[in-house]
Order: sequence, then C-alpha cells, then structure tokens
Amino acid sequence: MLEWEALESACDNCTRCGLCETRHHVVFGIGNRNADILFVGEGPGEQEDLKGEPFVGPAGKLLDEMLCIMDLDRNSNCYIANIVKCRPPQNRDPMETEQDACIGFLRNQVALIRPKAIVCLGRIAAMRLIRPDYRITREHGQWVEKNGIWMTAIYHPSALLRDVSKRPETFEDLLSIREKLREIGAVV
Repeated sequence: MLEWEALESACDNCTRCGLCETRHHVVFGIGNRNADILFVGEGPGEQEDLKGEPFVGPAGKLLDEMLCIMDLDRNSNCYIANIVKCRPPQNRDPMETEQDACIGFLRNQVALIRPKAIVCLGRIAAMRLIRPDYRITREHGQWVEKNGIWMTAIYHPSALLRDVSKRPETFEDLLSIREKLREIGAVV
C-alpha cells in the first residue's frame, strides 16, 4: 500500500489504459483524508478533467446541496473520489478494462481513509463496489456491509439533473444516509 503522496504521484503518472492519452488532469479525489464517509462516482466529466477535481460542474453543485442535507461538506468531513481517475471520452461509461486498470488506486485510497461508510454515486460505482448485478432503480438507499464498511448507492447527481422525478426518493436516501452515519458513530 502506498502512502498519500506516493499514491497521488503514481496516479498522476499512470499509463495503464488509453484514458491517459486524452486527459488534461488526473482527478485523484478531494476532501478529508480521515473522513468516516467516502463518496465514489464513476469517473470525471469534462469540467472535472479541466480542473482536476471531482464533481465541479452542474452535478457537483447538486452534490454539494445533497451533502448539505446530510450535514456534510466536501472539504471538511467527507472524501470524494471516482472509480476511474481520467475522463472517458464524451463522458461515456468507463469500460471494464479502464475500471480494472484504475481500481487499485481507489482500493489504496479506501485503505488509507478507512471509512465507516461508502456511498456509491450511480450504478457504475455500485456495480463495481457493491455487486456486479446491482440495480440502482430497485436497490438505491439499501445498506450492505462488506469487510466492515457500510455501503449504499444513490442516483448519480447527473441522473438527477436529467430526471427530476427521482429527486424525492433521493431525498429520502440522503436522510437515511444521515441517520446511518449517526447510528454507526461517524463523525460529521
């Protein structure tokens, strides 16, 4: 396991898949590296690639509002990362080979952070971290425990921007997450 500085350097210099050829910046992650809760998206979009920070565009603004509902803030009491650290072209879903090439970086981040809970943002992250046949439309907001870490998934903020009809159930999921964090003694 690499420590933070070495891990970030390895990530910045990664050439394990073709995404490195078109990236502007590696999007490593942001937040409190000692947080009790980790949010994991699928991969950076255009704005994230340009800035080098996860969730900075319209979906990021919505995520910040969602974090506020849970008494969280991206800079103080949670950490935000992605399955892949480089932007897939045209914001397409990251391919399995790209996820495979990058997942070790996320696993190393999880090992360093040692979160009590992980919230997958969208189906791609849920299918990679919770279960390959995860169905976000049926299972969002449901908790499972894996290796001592509580995990759930909610709709990706981008999906909520496209389909506002999912927002009421997501609001309920956010309240559930806030309660779960209190229940497991997470510092928020």
